[in-house]
Amino acid sequence: MSAPTRLDFVITPPHGRATRADARLLPDNQPKPVVIFVHGFKGFKEWGHFNLLADYFAQQCFVFIKLNLSHNGSTLTEDDVLDLEAFANNNFSIELADVKALVDTLFLGSSALPQAEIDLNRLFLIGHSRGGGLAILAAAQDERIKAVATWAAISDLENRWPPHTLAEWKQKGVLHVENARTKRQMPMYYQLVEDFLANKHKLDIPAAARQMTQPLLLIHGNHDETLPLQMAYDLKENKPDAELEIIPEANHSFGGAHPYTGHSLPAAAQIAADRTISFFSAY
Repeated sequence: MSAPTRLDFVITPPHGRATRADARLLPDNQPKPVVIFVHGFKGFKEWGHFNLLADYFAQQCFVFIKLNLSHNGSTLTEDDVLDLEAFANNNFSIELADVKALVDTLFLGSSALPQAEIDLNRLFLIGHSRGGGLAILAAAQDERIKAVATWAAISDLENRWPPHTLAEWKQKGVLHVENARTKRQMPMYYQLVEDFLANKHKLDIPAAARQMTQPLLLIHGNHDETLPLQMAYDLKENKPDAELEIIPEANHSFGGAHPYTGHSLPAAAQIAADRTISFFSAY
């Protein structure tokens, strides 16, 4: 099979910080369903096996788009998480606006994608980790999104940090988290908490799961070391008609790592991809 075509483009959300996206497809002048992939906390679109994932979906006749969330620490010239000031100023409202900006860009026809190649009546989201929570929030607010698959999704943002951490964070104005891969201490300003408290009505993942009308697939590994499997059950409780797929022995990254030197998807990621493709193909 021929290699997919890659198209790179820039989106500029309303907050003004531009960010990059790329699409993979096999051009044939036929409209194809579109998948947007949303990375998680400390993630970026070129992480690990994500390019292999994009190629695989394209080979299954999807247009696969992944983006760098605008304040994930990447820049317009560097994908890795290096801009710590941008990272410190990130919050959930900004990330939600980034996803919406990409959807808007597609519907306005201002991406690099030829309109003849995309079927926006079949627009789907995949979100990994925190990106899974964002995908649920986005779908609950946007009927243009037709179905969602979450991979190891966070189930609630409200109780993410214990009270003593929040108190110290508020006092100091900044909380540092270590990037396990690079060992860098990454700052997060307290504005993230303030933004969440001011916008709880639109950042409530359990409520969004109850409200969303689109089909939802929940994929989680039973060896997830970051977000426990219980989070998938919690989401399922809030949306009983969601489909739940538990992958035995899969960890949080579904076998991926950065850098990733393999030439095929990790076994667990392959299972997640095939289950997701089957799910989306029904809509």
